[in-house]
Amino acid sequence: MEQERKKTPLNSWHKEHGGQMVEFGGWQMPVVYKRGIIEEHLSTRRYGGLFDISHMGRFLIGGKDAVPFLQHVLTNNALALDPGMAQYTLISNEKGGAIDDAYLYQLSEDDPTAPSGYLLVVNAANKEKDWTWFMEHKKKFRNLALEDKTDEIGMVALQGPRAKELLVKVLQGAHSRLPDPWRNRLRVCEVDGVMITVPRTGYTGEPLCFELFIPREKTQLIWEYLVSVGEEMGIIPVGLGARDTLRLEANLPLYGHELGLDATGKEIPIYAVPSAARLAMSFSSLKEDFIGRDSLKNQFEEVKAREDRLPLAPKEKQWVPKRVQPITVTGQGIARQGYEIFANGGLLGHVTSGTMVPYWVFPASGILSEPSDEKKMRSIALAYVDSDLEEGQKVEIRQRAKSFEGVIVERHLSSEAPPYARPIFLQEAAVKKGPERGLKDLTTLLVNKAAQNTQWRQKDTINLIPSEQTPSLLVRLLTIMDPSGRYAEHREMKAFGDKEVFYYQGTKFIEEVEVLLKEELRKFMGCTEVETRVISGQMANAAVFSGLVDYLNRMDRKSEPRRIRKVINHHLGRGGHLSAQYMGGLRDYVARDPITERAAVVEFPVLEDNPYQIDLKKLEDLLGFHKPELIVLGKSMTLHREPVKEIAQMVSGMNPRPILHYDMAHVIGLTGPHFQEPFKEGVDIVTGSTHKTYLGSQRGVIASNMSEGTEYEELWDAIGRRVFPGSLSNHHLGTLLGLLLAAYEMNAFKLDYQKAVISNAKAFARALKDQGLKVEGDPKIGYTETHQVIVRVGYGKGPEIAERLEENNIIVNYQGAPDDEGFTAASCLRTGVQEMTRFGIKEKDFGELAGYMSQVILHNRSVAKEVSQFRKRFTEMKYCLPNAEAASLVGRLLEAIQ
Repeated sequence: MEQERKKTPLNSWHKEHGGQMVEFGGWQMPVVYKRGIIEEHLSTRRYGGLFDISHMGRFLIGGKDAVPFLQHVLTNNALALDPGMAQYTLISNEKGGAIDDAYLYQLSEDDPTAPSGYLLVVNAANKEKDWTWFMEHKKKFRNLALEDKTDEIGMVALQGPRAKELLVKVLQGAHSRLPDPWRNRLRVCEVDGVMITVPRTGYTGEPLCFELFIPREKTQLIWEYLVSVGEEMGIIPVGLGARDTLRLEANLPLYGHELGLDATGKEIPIYAVPSAARLAMSFSSLKEDFIGRDSLKNQFEEVKAREDRLPLAPKEKQWVPKRVQPITVTGQGIARQGYEIFANGGLLGHVTSGTMVPYWVFPASGILSEPSDEKKMRSIALAYVDSDLEEGQKVEIRQRAKSFEGVIVERHLSSEAPPYARPIFLQEAAVKKGPERGLKDLTTLLVNKAAQNTQWRQKDTINLIPSEQTPSLLVRLLTIMDPSGRYAEHREMKAFGDKEVFYYQGTKFIEEVEVLLKEELRKFMGCTEVETRVISGQMANAAVFSGLVDYLNRMDRKSEPRRIRKVINHHLGRGGHLSAQYMGGLRDYVARDPITERAAVVEFPVLEDNPYQIDLKKLEDLLGFHKPELIVLGKSMTLHREPVKEIAQMVSGMNPRPILHYDMAHVIGLTGPHFQEPFKEGVDIVTGSTHKTYLGSQRGVIASNMSEGTEYEELWDAIGRRVFPGSLSNHHLGTLLGLLLAAYEMNAFKLDYQKAVISNAKAFARALKDQGLKVEGDPKIGYTETHQVIVRVGYGKGPEIAERLEENNIIVNYQGAPDDEGFTAASCLRTGVQEMTRFGIKEKDFGELAGYMSQVILHNRSVAKEVSQFRKRFTEMKYCLPNAEAASLVGRLLEAIQ
């Protein structure tokens, strides 16, 4: 019997290294090695694990009918994939049950395992069944090439927190770049002279996950190389046993358990498995009548009705009467497959998967938390139970005469904070009750703490956060004068000759302030129109997006408004502004792409050798293909000028021409000949914050040349309406008053301030580099063209180093690099010189500061006292009225409010 089992290319290696071999899906596979399942599970979660998954089926699909075939036999939308992308999918039968679940990869054209086309990976136990199913349906597609490549391609999974570190060590040559740091991306890489395809996919719940497609004859060579290099990192080979406990902990379904037939022999509807259906289902019109569509649509509508609390059919007529849910065992027992689930006095389902799983104890919470050396066990399960049961429901788990308790939970594991997957537990609400305090005590406590914090931030620390600025004393005092807390709603009315009509009395002073502020901002920005009422850069962007939607629908006010059809912007992971992302301000205003079914947002392509700059050649191709209606420039991690002039030229001949929007939140204070003059270069709209490089109070601004009589006069009117009454009523008149003085300061010191900021940033970058730190950016231009300097301190080390610097009175913020998986795995520190420049720090002083930082970062030395003394040399603010001249004015304001 053993001779009939198939063997992977690593079969002999497993046996030689203590692999306990078992039959699985017709293959001889290692279930566990000498360390045991528990240690393999724990090692994967803390360091990493290597898995032989060559037993899984691999089908190559090509030809002109490849996409129509995939759209017909799979539940997901194959057209949503570009080369170098992957998606989870299902093979459905006509009744809406799963024949199998699978992963579909659209291979790059230079993929050595397949010159072009799609690779579909299916479960080993279902490979023959899946192949027969596909061959039956292949008859309808004449121009289809379907090949079984299982015996030609080896497959290895590398999962865990140090998986990326291992790959970075072994990749080489011109193909040494990993796939972009987003799940389901893939790239051709070179390891030990072998070209392999590396996707970011996996079946363990690890946020850092890779699977490697390797020519069969080279599989053992690559495996042994990875094992050898990974050993010193704690990465070990892992068998099927721990692979199962890992996927269970991550709530990932397994065919024959959560998919297929239930404990009573009935078929499990696909929508009974939320984790599968949510990712693998598409009803796009591009798929037309795919297999099982009608049944699946009925399931979807019923699940949606249940979520919306709408009436449902009787249980016996429901499409999805049960669903798979995670259960935490709270009693003494281990839930096993087939155990019965009781609740509310009745039998309501069965366990589909369950066991004891190990986990590392995280002794602290928060961004700096890491696993300790303490490990524990817990009993968890997945169960197919009545759909009416919700999270928090207590259940009884029975097996013959034995019973114990459990609770339905949302999930067992969190993968949202790389590099670690963290166990999730039942939380008991803790009620903390402090001592009763009177108003005087509470006030005293608050005032004392505020005073201490202000003293620390203003006199003891060096603030290098690039999004912050200390306003001058007079600006701060003006923000608390009487306009603070007042209202001044107003709008321009045609009936009164376009005069601003105010809805409140007592507003003549603030009306004067707004007129003067607009005049100063127009002068500073070099434009004709400004909107000053928005109270943040985020609100400024939202008003622009909302106004653009209003403008696009101006000819049809009766139909449902359409959204912006396509937007090009910077990806959040490459420094893009949150307010210009789908997860931020764009969400309610951008359409869904009819092909990909994702938000119709396309990221700017970046240069291979400098991911901080746009690849203009690739962008030109994207513009022609996507024809965006809006292009959003500007980043929160910004080292370079934006190529406004070049992009404006690219889009000048497009019809309709996209709106070119520059979110200058971080660099608006640098607007001018030393940095960038966006309106001269061809931008349509500028938005920004007034408190980063600009010297003002915390507000926002919108600017344009869309004056009356210009092409976009109606768009500017629409933006104004979306500011008021669309976004706000009270527009924080105190900070508006402070902003006027800041505008005076900016126009008085503009060129000197901007020149000092940029020269200081370059000097700071050079000094940090000279200290042995790794500075991001192009050394040919001094690493930066803005106020920002970015320092790479090691994968995932950003939060820790930022905390250590704060303990030494240096305030920075950690920042994800363009190749990081998320902010929790940040490799960089983002710094800005603008505030300290305002306090008089010059180039040589930034060199001294770089020395203190290197002591902390590279040598973990304490320099808190030295930094505090250093800061005391720089407490008098520049680029405003000197203290001597401002003193009498400060006294006048204090007198007025006392």
